[in-house]
Amino acid sequence: MNFLAHLYLSKDHKNILIGNFIADAVKGKKHENYPKEIQAGILLHRQIDYFTDTHPIVRRSKRRLHERYDHYDGVIIDILYDHFLAKNWGNYSEISLEIYAKNVYSFFQENIGIFPPEIQKLLPYMIEYNWLVSYASISGIEKTLIGMNKRTKGISKMDLAIEDLIKHYEEFESDFTAFFEELMQFTEEKTKELLLK
Repeated sequence: MNFLAHLYLSKDHKNILIGNFIADAVKGKKHENYPKEIQAGILLHRQIDYFTDTHPIVRRSKRRLHERYDHYDGVIIDILYDHFLAKNWGNYSEISLEIYAKNVYSFFQENIGIFPPEIQKLLPYMIEYNWLVSYASISGIEKTLIGMNKRTKGISKMDLAIEDLIKHYEEFESDFTAFFEELMQFTEEKTKELLLK
């Protein structure tokens, strides 16, 4: 899953939210350098990624993209699923996405000192371009995909994936809705487990 889903799945656990956000920049056993609850957030992020990558519904989504994008299919699905979460945010939260995003950005700015350097560099861009809210629109997702394609120096052709989103929109949305129900349940159970360790 992409940023928005990871943050949402952290629920009201502030330190898990931090761990979940910084996890991709914390390799191997380096998570052990952080306080216990932040460690739990990092490990939760990894569990969510594994659950997502191996899930049959996600694999079905990836198959629509695999021929065109090869191993980038999973990265694209993560982004497309964040679009459906943002677009349907009202089904999952009583707080508007705009207020949720503002609260998260403010909290991260207060705690930026404990983030790895690459996340410290990323955060200002995330806030300036309001990534979390931008995911709700097709144009916002298109900008994200164009940016990701630039990061791969054009090799991934991810900028073209907006065409696939539009072509298979209902199928992707149906996949996301069914999968996310299972992911929320899985995450709730894993969070409890990790906090008890």
